[in-house]
Amino acid sequence: MSDDLYEGYKDALRRGHVAALRGRLDAALVAYAEAAGIAPDRALPHASRGGVLLRLDRPADALGAYDAALQRTPRDEAALGGRADALAALGRRVDAAHTLDVLADLQEAAGRLPEACDTARRALELAESRARRHHVSALAQRLRDVPADAAAAAALERALGMLEPMTVPPPGPPPAGGAHAAATGEAALPDAAETELPDGSRLGAEAEDRLDQGDAAGARDALVAAATAYRAAGRVDAALDACYLALAVAPADTELHLILTRLYLDRGWRTPATDKLRLLDRLAELSADKAARTAVRGFIAELANEPDEAGVST
Repeated sequence: MSDDLYEGYKDALRRGHVAALRGRLDAALVAYAEAAGIAPDRALPHASRGGVLLRLDRPADALGAYDAALQRTPRDEAALGGRADALAALGRRVDAAHTLDVLADLQEAAGRLPEACDTARRALELAESRARRHHVSALAQRLRDVPADAAAAAALERALGMLEPMTVPPPGPPPAGGAHAAATGEAALPDAAETELPDGSRLGAEAEDRLDQGDAAGARDALVAAATAYRAAGRVDAALDACYLALAVAPADTELHLILTRLYLDRGWRTPATDKLRLLDRLAELSADKAARTAVRGFIAELANEPDEAGVST
């Protein structure tokens, strides 16, 4: 792809992201289609279209978009997850479970056993089968042998909640220096009531301007502030939209993922929130990022002190 075409591709994606942020979902679809036309071999425009189509409550069309992404990148885990969501929305629970089976196999082959166990468990929740139950049981057995790993222990506990009584014992208490003992510093997400927050709509417009100027870091900061402002105003859907767009700018940002976790809990989505915390903790451990690990553990400790969220842990 020439430099000019690549710049056109990036611009079309940016316009799609900005339109999605501002709720102009039809315009987002047009921009993503333009990006797909410029770079027909890229999966991202199709996966992005799938997400917008799900927001428009068009799961059949979303499924087609995710399938197009997977034709280009068959091992794209995000597209596989989106495909499963679209199928589940269509009531095709067995097909959704089959898609999650594929995703679990990819995660297992990559050695990411906690993720594979969680994905296999979700497949079992969607469509009971002896093979799936055996797979979850086998992954649980393997997780039992992972030494002093909080993420593995949490995934094992969730798996045991789905399985009939079996010989795998439940995980013991976290090791010394574990999730709750290691938490230090300030809570990852301060109580919105304690802070006077700016207007979320203005910050969303500021993020759009910064994207236009190519200032990704500034756009990320504005979007995080917008998500916090929207949440303070009780506009959780708008806050989620701001976070999702910010992820396109800063996909590995720990603070952003912790805000998104809080929004999941606001929505009552406990399993995705727990899964995200577990993954963040694992990634911070693998990368030896002490600051990220402290933030994640601090957030976990904060939740442990909130009665409504006491069951959320890694």
